[in-house]
Amino acid sequence: MIQLRSLTKRYGKFTAVDSIDLSVTRGEIFGFLGPNGAGKTTTLRMIAGILRPTAGTILIGDVDVVKDPLRAKAKLGYIPDRPFIYEKLTGAEFLRFVAGLYDQQGPDVEHRARELLGLFDLEEWRDELVESYSHGMRQKLIISSAFVHRPDVIVVDEPMIGLDPKAARILKDLFREYVTRGHTIMMSTHTLEVAETLCDRIAIIQGGTIRAEGTMAELRTQSEDGTERLEAIFLKLTGEEAQRHLMQVLDA
Repeated sequence: MIQLRSLTKRYGKFTAVDSIDLSVTRGEIFGFLGPNGAGKTTTLRMIAGILRPTAGTILIGDVDVVKDPLRAKAKLGYIPDRPFIYEKLTGAEFLRFVAGLYDQQGPDVEHRARELLGLFDLEEWRDELVESYSHGMRQKLIISSAFVHRPDVIVVDEPMIGLDPKAARILKDLFREYVTRGHTIMMSTHTLEVAETLCDRIAIIQGGTIRAEGTMAELRTQSEDGTERLEAIFLKLTGEEAQRHLMQVLDA
């Protein structure tokens, strides 16, 4: 459902994403991991059509995001890491507005919006202005808006930020149920335990390039240790100098 071919993003002389190739299949939760500044968010924003790539191709299904952005975005839901929402709309109005962007309206959309608000304990806030929502409530509303038009693909940047444990568990269950129905989710997260338990496959990016990709079993093979957890694999691939720097700091 998502294909990246030689995807590149440069800012002047700085290369944020360096000719990466990835394929995410239908019915899969795909984890996209990396340290801060590795190129995760830049890649996800290019997939979502927010940033234009310097070079390369992004396909959602068989639709090119650059050549046919409206048709590509119609297949996509996007959950950013920061919930920016029109504060003078109510929760219900915001979901109605988002669905309308995809030419969806009527009783089915209203029912779906109400179900999503109820799922995340926002039903009693549905007619309150978003400006009165807490950060966590806004995150729940943004998540709901990504599902309200039932897209083929959902791209998620740090989905657990601001969520309480109950909402985080609901979201994980929702992700898993969504892909069993033939949809696709690509997510970045710094919570490695979530990635290890939830994702079918994982790619680790550092310095704009893919360092490893595969199932947990395949990542263990690539890291030359068949027993390691994701945290150890991640640090081996991206932070081998961290302990040395730590010792230098403490010994200084």
